[in-house]
Amino acid sequence: MKSMMSKIGFILCGLAMVGWHSPLGLGQDANSTSRGLKTSLSLHASFDKGIDAEVARGDASLWTAKAMDQRSTAQKGLPTGMEVAWEKDQGKYGGSLRFSDSKGPMVFYRAAKNFPELQNGWSATVMFWLKADPPGELKEGFCDPIQITSKQWDDAAMFVEFEKRATGIPFRLGVYADKPVWNPTNRKFEDIPPAERPLVAVEKPPFEKGKWTHVAFTLTQFNSGKPEGVAKLYLDGKPAGQLSPRNQLFTWDVEKSAIMLGLGYIGSMDDLAIFDRSLTAEEIASVVQLPGGIASLPAKP
Repeated sequence: MKSMMSKIGFILCGLAMVGWHSPLGLGQDANSTSRGLKTSLSLHASFDKGIDAEVARGDASLWTAKAMDQRSTAQKGLPTGMEVAWEKDQGKYGGSLRFSDSKGPMVFYRAAKNFPELQNGWSATVMFWLKADPPGELKEGFCDPIQITSKQWDDAAMFVEFEKRATGIPFRLGVYADKPVWNPTNRKFEDIPPAERPLVAVEKPPFEKGKWTHVAFTLTQFNSGKPEGVAKLYLDGKPAGQLSPRNQLFTWDVEKSAIMLGLGYIGSMDDLAIFDRSLTAEEIASVVQLPGGIASLPAKP
């Protein structure tokens, strides 16, 4: 018995030494996984030291435009008012962005190179933290904490949204291929049955006053020309729903494409990250447990 207990003790001790408590796994595997995440990172804005992205394959600057259709006249930096503000010490980990006016100017990062190229079979992951009080702060109707496109919300676009209504405040992931692909007969949106709309809906999402909630979505095998494009939504590191495989054809004017933040949204955002591949469920759950967010991933090998 003592011999058996000694062996068990030896094994447990060894596991502790190689990183049993690591949120990304054991020892060398944990380091390899986290370095792999860092290598796949195409954009990261921690908001800890300011508003511009620390990691960017394209333009790292945050821009402000008066409206979505006026991005060509955008200016670098935040709005001159306080509609969107950088808060140094109010984030999940450090600094964060605070949106206080649902009708204020929009801020965005340019998507060119910061978002994966829309080639055959492209994949991506988008994630961030939100601190939202939907019943207390959001205005009635729709708001999009993030929307990525070069066109408009229902044409080659992806977004997450709240809809505040009398019967509840659902949270949704929308992934709309080119409009002629997902809506070839150009039906009015209200005439399209909910089951046919390219939306993942969560009727009772885990947002509440004073709480940071992690949001992530993955896009897999888009622009392949086959009905195999899959989109998945995760909340607090847990699967929250997915769109069934379909033809996810996206075409953009890349120079006009934008990663737009806080459209109609009131609340805070922190630790925005975009990866050039579809992260696994295990990787997303692990990221949520990182002690310092994406910035705490080890450097690239």
